[in-house]
Amino acid sequence: MFSKQAIGLFFCLLCSGMLLACSNESAAPSEKKTVEAEEPKDDFAIAVEKKNAELEMTPLELTSYGDEVGATLSQPSHTNFAVNEVVTVEGNVEQYEQLQGQYVWIKLQYDGEANTDNTMEYYAPITDGKFKQDVTLFNGEGDYRVTVLLPSKDRENYYYDLVKFNVYNVNPTVQRDITYTAFAQDAHLTIEQPASGYVEENEVFTVKGTTAIDHETVMIELKKDGEAWKHVLPVKNGEFQYDIPLFYGKGVHKLNVYVPDKERENYYQEGTILYIENTSDLVTEPITYTTTYDERGVALEFPTYGGQETDHTYRIKGTIDKDAPFAKETTHLYITTKKDGDEALAVIPVTDYKFDDEFYLRFGPGTYEVIVSVPEIKEKNSAKFYYYNVAEFSVESTATEDQRDTLPSRGVQSDSIDILALADELMKESMSDREKAKAVYEYTAKTISYDVNKMKNNEFEWDDSALKVLDLKTGICQDYTYLAIAILRAGGMEARYIAGTAGSGFNFARHAWVEVKVDGEWLTMDPTWGAGYIDKGEFVANYTEDFFDPNEEAFKTHSRSGVEY
Repeated sequence: MFSKQAIGLFFCLLCSGMLLACSNESAAPSEKKTVEAEEPKDDFAIAVEKKNAELEMTPLELTSYGDEVGATLSQPSHTNFAVNEVVTVEGNVEQYEQLQGQYVWIKLQYDGEANTDNTMEYYAPITDGKFKQDVTLFNGEGDYRVTVLLPSKDRENYYYDLVKFNVYNVNPTVQRDITYTAFAQDAHLTIEQPASGYVEENEVFTVKGTTAIDHETVMIELKKDGEAWKHVLPVKNGEFQYDIPLFYGKGVHKLNVYVPDKERENYYQEGTILYIENTSDLVTEPITYTTTYDERGVALEFPTYGGQETDHTYRIKGTIDKDAPFAKETTHLYITTKKDGDEALAVIPVTDYKFDDEFYLRFGPGTYEVIVSVPEIKEKNSAKFYYYNVAEFSVESTATEDQRDTLPSRGVQSDSIDILALADELMKESMSDREKAKAVYEYTAKTISYDVNKMKNNEFEWDDSALKVLDLKTGICQDYTYLAIAILRAGGMEARYIAGTAGSGFNFARHAWVEVKVDGEWLTMDPTWGAGYIDKGEFVANYTEDFFDPNEEAFKTHSRSGVEY
């Protein structure tokens, strides 16, 4: 207790100080003191207070499993409350070393309509028994049910409820976090682009990220309205990136990103989910990829989706990963085009691990199935070429004509300057169609010698062609046929490659010859058999006209299988 004297003295001093502070005369400058005013509450903070005043905020009660493992929850503390956009889940597990898992599983259920799924999940790591996770209430304003689960003590990948609570978000902003499953976190998966789990894009969406360097791939799956498309992405130096066409038109596309399962080969576990709102009405068709696409290091730069329109040609562009198996030996790709039962095979060269070339859609207008393949790489020679599909898509041709028998094709470079010049030399305007065809038959049969060793040793090459045999002046039946067809087409005549068999007894074998349209009718000619014959393993040049438009008796040794393009 102060004495009366002390109180009086204190009062006088206080008054003196106040007078001095108000006077400008000979007063020493005083230290300026700032008193911070309390910041006004924003609208969301006021809304939270108002909503919480309306709610029955009963204390949280943990399940018996929480007691069993010594779990406590420091945030939140009530079962029914309001927040502004984010709720924090924080706690501790005393017996965390007994758990068969390292993550707390937090499940959200939105009670309303959402542009994305009504659910969302977080996996919060348990570190030294502690866990903390800021949970964004992803679909804006409304009610959310939250369940917090802990790993089992007895079974892997099994969880028990720890607590359930309801939370109301007063903020209308839609903002979805990028969350990662336990599998994704173990694989160190990180999505660098986009920055949010819900974004708007137009036609194409880029996903970019990193993962553990020992994982060679990640898998993506795009879904919308019951449609789905999967693709495996290579991971190089721990990084991956891919431009994903939003195939299914306007609206939300769901993208699942999967990481490899460490225990099971060629099996993937869900890593994260992204949602892309496509603002474009354009609907396209996905490209289907096989596992060989990634194994052989193929990367298509164009096309990125199927269903595109073109005329009678279509372009394909891309690269081969030089570190992929057989990359150096992959000197070409095969392109198969199919339409209404007809089929053609084209060859696209690969130079310095890159390819960029066109192929023909030769069967007229309509929808084509296009299959891209890589050649089988083997040491032994073979009379057949084997290849593996890597990608498949469709193309819509707007061409007005069917040009199957006039356009250049595999091995038939009828648009080559050398072939065109040769056609001009052999096929004079004054000649009839029959005379032109006969001139080409005679030139091919007399100029090219039969290559016995090529046939005997199966020395077939992917680049066998009219130009090649014209340069070598030797070849087998396919080469004679390539050259004759190339000259005929260069001269404006319809001609086609006929596959079949020829010979008899022990000399029976696969064979090829020519059909050329003369005066509206198909005429048969076989310049290989017209060139000569084999005697004691050696070719004997012996030109004959017997196999130009042969009669049935002369051609009874031949059996026709069909047309090849």
